[in-house]
Amino acid sequence: MFRYPSNTKMVRELTAIAREELEHFELVNQWLERRNIPLAPLNPPPYGAGLKAQVRPHEPQRFLDSLLVTGLIEARSHERLGLLATNCPEPELANFYHSLMASEARHYGTYWVLADTYFARETVMQRLDELACVESDLLLNLYPEPRIHS
Repeated sequence: MFRYPSNTKMVRELTAIAREELEHFELVNQWLERRNIPLAPLNPPPYGAGLKAQVRPHEPQRFLDSLLVTGLIEARSHERLGLLATNCPEPELANFYHSLMASEARHYGTYWVLADTYFARETVMQRLDELACVESDLLLNLYPEPRIHS
């Protein structure tokens, strides 16, 4: 948002996502507090860093890559939350995961639409294919600690 403030549509969309993500953070903290689980720092897994390392340094490729990498991370979060919702034995917690899953679907959809808004579809699809191959390689070595967004 702050790197590309003149992209009004993007700023509007990402402001809404940021607001929703903070709301989710608060809700997750409430779940942790009810279970007496302290919030603590986590070691960063290689997935998010590996994808972000693919962002090209020069514009406009940097803008496109940033949108697509974030979209891929949101899409994987959507999948993970769906698995949690489906396999969680606690109905209330499963419903919570399901609600977060729906949000992640909207989020990754927003990033795809933004990429398609600012770049030619052929360019978007070609780069998305390239990044998806990198992501596939990163996912071959699953990180042993649970994560949603990274």
